[in-house]
Amino acid sequence: YITTLMARTQKNKATSNHLGLLKARLAKMRRELITPKGGSGGGTGEGFDVAKTGDARIGFVGFPSVGKSTLLSNLAGVYSEVAAYEFTTLTTVPGVIRYKGAKIQLLDLPGIIEGAKDGKGRGRQVIAVARTCNLILIVLDVLKPLGHKKLIEHELEGFGIRLNKQPPNIGFKKKDKGGINFTVTCPQSELDGDAVKSILAEYKIHNADITLRSDSTADDLIDVVEGNRVYIPCIYVLNKIDQISIEELDIIYKVPHCVPISAHSRWNFDDLLEKMWDYLHLVRIYTKPKGQLPDYTSPVVLPTEHTAVEDFCLKIHKSLLKELKYALVWGASVKHNPQKVGKDHVMEDEDVIQLVKK
Repeated sequence: YITTLMARTQKNKATSNHLGLLKARLAKMRRELITPKGGSGGGTGEGFDVAKTGDARIGFVGFPSVGKSTLLSNLAGVYSEVAAYEFTTLTTVPGVIRYKGAKIQLLDLPGIIEGAKDGKGRGRQVIAVARTCNLILIVLDVLKPLGHKKLIEHELEGFGIRLNKQPPNIGFKKKDKGGINFTVTCPQSELDGDAVKSILAEYKIHNADITLRSDSTADDLIDVVEGNRVYIPCIYVLNKIDQISIEELDIIYKVPHCVPISAHSRWNFDDLLEKMWDYLHLVRIYTKPKGQLPDYTSPVVLPTEHTAVEDFCLKIHKSLLKELKYALVWGASVKHNPQKVGKDHVMEDEDVIQLVKK
């Protein structure tokens, strides 16, 4: 009902507040749809949530019969049931690949159907698992139109997953009293004080500090207030390229975030793996026992934003931090090799570290 109301409303300055209010109401209803009601808690659908292992987790999302299972079998050597009819995969099938010394968990999620975000099919559980991934691969069929891409994006967005986006630059802080303080640090094309107030009123928030540090939309503000959005990088994998011409392939290569492959014939897998590595933003740290050569076979893999010596210690064992006197580091992050550093030193990809205990 709300969506038809929004479609009917003319877009101009006078109605922008009203539209913002409707968007907020819609976001609230969607959230109530996603989060199951309290109480004894129904069954979650068995086999869906798989224990997280390895250094990163990648989910394969797509419509039924685009070749997700074939891709998983050929990448990870795991057998996920493959057949010529739709909806062959019914639960999450996990697989693990080793790439550049990192263990990466791959999840083959069951096919999504239109309306999954409204609870149709197994959509809810599928997208709930997708929210826990570090990278999403949207697998598309080259022969089918790109309308599928829009549909899947729409389903994931409805669940609060934002693909290839940065969190909006908005400061938001609730208070007990003092009304709404609204600060703007750059010109706004859509939001003004009244629009912000009406959106917050819908959430029954009447005391807060709001700072807009970039040109933001009503949707951005709602994302920040809801506070349950996840921002995940995404690669579009176009499968079945063994069935199209070279000219068509040239056009596909120009689409951003896209990798054309053939899961069946195993074409272009190295390109896909390389891009997956880029989008995961991982850093490899090699360890060096005292008086021995560094171990280059099994690095400790950390996410780019947590690469301090402290994070390194915690990844191995939390008791290590208490015993740490200092660390010796060789590599790009230090001025001379080796350099004596403390727990706050931030390391870079392929550094070598030796810990010295008290």
